[in-house]
Amino acid sequence: MELQGIKQRFGIIGNDPALNRALEKAIRVAPTDISVLVTGESGVGKESIPKIIHALSHRKHAKYIAVNCGAIPEGTIDSELFGHEKGSFTGATATRQGYFEVADGGTIFLDEVGELPLTTQVRLLRVLENGEFMKVGSSKAQKTNIRVVAATNIKMEEAIKKGKFREDLYYRLSTIEIAIPPLRDRKDDIHLLFRKFASDFAQKYHMPTIRLSPDAVDLLGRYTFPGNIRQLRNIAEQLSIVEEERSIDAIKLKEYLPHFNSQLPSIVSGESAEFDYKVEREMMYNIILELRKELDEVKQVTMKLISNEDLSENKLSNIYTTPNLSKDKKAATVIDVPQQHNEHSSDFEEIIEPEERLTLQDQEIDMIKKSLEKHKGKRKLAAKELGISERTLYRKIKQYNLN
Repeated sequence: MELQGIKQRFGIIGNDPALNRALEKAIRVAPTDISVLVTGESGVGKESIPKIIHALSHRKHAKYIAVNCGAIPEGTIDSELFGHEKGSFTGATATRQGYFEVADGGTIFLDEVGELPLTTQVRLLRVLENGEFMKVGSSKAQKTNIRVVAATNIKMEEAIKKGKFREDLYYRLSTIEIAIPPLRDRKDDIHLLFRKFASDFAQKYHMPTIRLSPDAVDLLGRYTFPGNIRQLRNIAEQLSIVEEERSIDAIKLKEYLPHFNSQLPSIVSGESAEFDYKVEREMMYNIILELRKELDEVKQVTMKLISNEDLSENKLSNIYTTPNLSKDKKAATVIDVPQQHNEHSSDFEEIIEPEERLTLQDQEIDMIKKSLEKHKGKRKLAAKELGISERTLYRKIKQYNLN
C-alpha cells in the first residue's frame, strides 16, 4: 500500500525520513506473524504502528486488543492477561478469560511492556515460544493463536543489565524492531502538526483557528519537546482555549513552553540538557551577573581611592571590602591609616560599619520589587524584563507575599 495512503488512513502527519522508514518497515512486516517491538520516547505516537500492522495483516478481521502494561497493578496483571479460575484468589468469584484468550486469532498490543513484572515476563515468554498459557490457579495449558506487538519507552539494554527485564524475552519480542523518532528530530514536521491540531481544536470548540507568527514558528522549531507530540497537542489546545487573540507571537508562545529560555547558554550537553534546570535558573543567572558587575565597580572605586591618596602597602594597614549586593547601598569599607599627615591624607581616615550580606533570596525579592515598581505593577512587562514567564512571576509574588 502506498505510504501516503497509510498516513491519511491513520492520521499520521509528517514527512521526516526516519518516520517514513518506520512506517515502511511496519508495512513490510504486517503480512507476517513476526513479533514486533516498537521503541521510542513517551508521546511520539508508538500506538499507530501496531494498528497499521494489524490492519494490513491477514488477522485484520479478528480482534485487536491494546493493553497498557504500566497501568495494571502488579497483583492483577497475570489475571488480566491470562485469565483466572474461580476461587484462585480472594475475589475470584467466577472463571475469567484473559486478553490472550479473548484475542485468539487476532493481535494484542502490549504498550509499556518494559513495566511487566518478572513473573509475568516468564508467562509471556511461553506464549511467544509455543503459543501456550495457563490461567491463574489452573494447571491446564491452553493454546492461543495470537500475534504480539509490544512497545516501550525505556532502554531495554539497560533494563536487562539491571535485571528488570529478561534478555530471552527481549530477543523474542524484538524479532523486528521499529524505532519512532522524537519530535525534536522532526523539525520540519512540528509546524505541520501544530496546524493540524489547531484546526482540529477550532472545529471542536467552534472558534477561529489560531495561527503562529513567523517568530513563533521559529521558536517552536527550537523547542525540544520532552513530551513529544502529546505535549505539542496540549499546547495547541491550551492556546486555542485560553488566548483571545488568534495570532500568537513568540513572546506569548514562550509562556506555554515550560523551561524554555533561548538566551541562556546550555551548560550540560545532551538533547535534554535544557530541561535539567528549573525555571528559577533564569532569575539566578541575572542575579549572578548583577553581583559580578557591582563587585567590579567596588574594585574600581577602591583602586581609584588608593591611587588618588598615594597609599602604598606600608601605609595602608587594612582594607576590608564587602561586595555591594544592592545598587541602592554603598559598599562597606574600613580603612585604617597611620597617623601621618600630609596634604592628601590629613582628613582621610574613615570608618564605616560593614553591611550585612544579603542572601540570594533577598536579592531575588529586591529585583522583583524594583521591576514591578518600574512597570507600575504590570506583571507581563516585569516578567519580560526579569527573563521569566508571567506564570513564574505570579508564583514568586505569591511565594514571597509581595501583593
